Amino acid sequence: MDILIVDGYNIIGAWPELRDLKMKDLSAARDRLIELMAEYQGYTGFKIVIVFDAHFVRDVERKKKNYGMDIIFTKENETADERIEKLAIELNNRKTQIHVATSDYTEQWAIFGQGALRKSARELLTDMGVIQRKIEKSVKNNYQQKPISNIHLAPEVAEKFEKWRRGQE
Repeated sequence: MDILIVDGYNIIGAWPELRDLKMKDLSAARDRLIELMAEYQGYTGFKIVIVFDAHFVRDVERKKKNYGMDIIFTKENETADERIEKLAIELNNRKTQIHVATSDYTEQWAIFGQGALRKSARELLTDMGVIQRKIEKSVKNNYQQKPISNIHLAPEVAEKFEKWRRGQE
């Protein structure tokens, strides 16, 4: 199994769309990242865990499920980097390959020590672009192949019916 642990605010700060959205509404930027990672999870089959620092939160760690992903807000005085390192240790086993998405250089070296692989914010953004293009192409192909009617008709018969429907004949 492949698990991708995403440093949420690091990715938000690195991707142009999310960075711009963050300037207007941080919550909307978080939601958009979660949506994008849900697409990534659906397409790649990776299990996704997104970790956010507990900004403006005086509380214990909060964990929730969204789109089948784990979303973690760290506890007070715990950084996302610390939580990601703990997760890399907890989740690492022979059957699991951990990947960590962050552009934090120090964090990248720390996770290498846990046996995890790194994916920079730029690499993840590139992957997302490729995935979105493949999804769009697949949707377009499915739409073009979808029959207009539930009854299979020869193309010339279907054309004749379409003309009748439009009142052209």
